[in-house]
Amino acid sequence: MTKITRRTENVFGDIGVPDPDTQMLKAELVLRIAGLIESKKLSQSAAAKLMGVAQPDLSKILAGQFRPVSVERLLRCIVALGQAVTIDVTPAARRGSAGIRVTGSKTSRRAAV
Repeated sequence: MTKITRRTENVFGDIGVPDPDTQMLKAELVLRIAGLIESKKLSQSAAAKLMGVAQPDLSKILAGQFRPVSVERLLRCIVALGQAVTIDVTPAARRGSAGIRVTGSKTSRRAAV
């Protein structure tokens, strides 16, 4: 068994995935998509149809296989599920705190991209 020591809040960086900040952002968006599908009580087939993706592709995304999927495509899926997406550009509160944050309902996480 491989021992993994958590060093940061970004597991993708900890395990050496290329472009870990973008992968963390995608993971946050996929979690939001999964939550929306569940809250709307949609089947994967119905959700995939709404989002304009094939059901097998949605299944892969929800299972964590989202590396080839763009952030833009994930945002479009969220919009298709009836959510507004707002991009707000503001100065960082302090040096080193710049990044991209997914906010809304109950979660707020920051990925320094």
